Amino acid sequence: MPTAAPASRTFRALGTFATLLVTDPGHLGPACDLLSAELDAIDAACSRFRPDSELWRVNHARGRPVAISPLFGEALGVALAAAELTDGDLDPTCGQSLIRLGYDQDFARARQRTSPLRQPPLPAGGWRRVTLDQDRWLVTVPAGIALDLGATAKALAADRAAAAVQTAVGGGVLVNLGGDIRVAGDPPDGGWHVGIADDAGFDTSTDSIEPCQVVLIRDGGLATSSTLGRAWRRGRAALHHIVVPATGRPAESCWRTVSVAAASCVGANIASTAAILRGARAPGWLDELGLPARLVRHDGSTVTTGGWPG
Repeated sequence: MPTAAPASRTFRALGTFATLLVTDPGHLGPACDLLSAELDAIDAACSRFRPDSELWRVNHARGRPVAISPLFGEALGVALAAAELTDGDLDPTCGQSLIRLGYDQDFARARQRTSPLRQPPLPAGGWRRVTLDQDRWLVTVPAGIALDLGATAKALAADRAAAAVQTAVGGGVLVNLGGDIRVAGDPPDGGWHVGIADDAGFDTSTDSIEPCQVVLIRDGGLATSSTLGRAWRRGRAALHHIVVPATGRPAESCWRTVSVAAASCVGANIASTAAILRGARAPGWLDELGLPARLVRHDGSTVTTGGWPG
């Protein structure tokens, strides 16, 4: 008897789309409930725009220590580890930098404002100035510095949700959060088919994506970072959300899109975002790490590393 095709569901979450696939259609309902709960928890902990979030409290504490949940502590710990692993390329203290560039509210609303910016770019505050006490679950951020966990929190949510679903209901699962993908459990026959899009914009959905390549994955994570997904204009300035910490300006990269496969979605996302920032040095760096990657230039030409399929 043929094996049933994976069942799927897509909905909006974390300012993007969330797609869940499970190999056993009977698991879809409870799996979707688990994914929704995980995304709600991440949003309540890490949203820069919700006045009731933990991140909001930390960013408005004016340098005072703030008691945090283990979930927020994990998310901040991942962000600080990413900063260390990339020599500061992924700096979670770029919140004020993004605010100066006009990304000061939910992106769907922020991009509707097109008037020229009134203030110059602002460099990141410096991730080494953040103190995280994971024994007492306290965090201290100096006054004037704002955290933004957008570079890693969504990927962490994909990792956590895939693990939670697989543990609770079994079978195989794929979680896709706007291009941040994690799979867990036994994949369908032949593996999970994942489409890679080179030029997806913010309004792209799973129905409108036209993949330029389809790859098969059986375990781990896959992430795509792009200068196109969250791009906007203020006056004559073309802006995007991948910021150079030292300048507070959007990266002027030779790559428009980078996709990376790794053992986890967090690992893949760290590498793909850092590759955008590292520009021409990125292929050699990814090769040294042994990470399969596909890097797309602005003219559509590609470079691959680490055994990424041709």
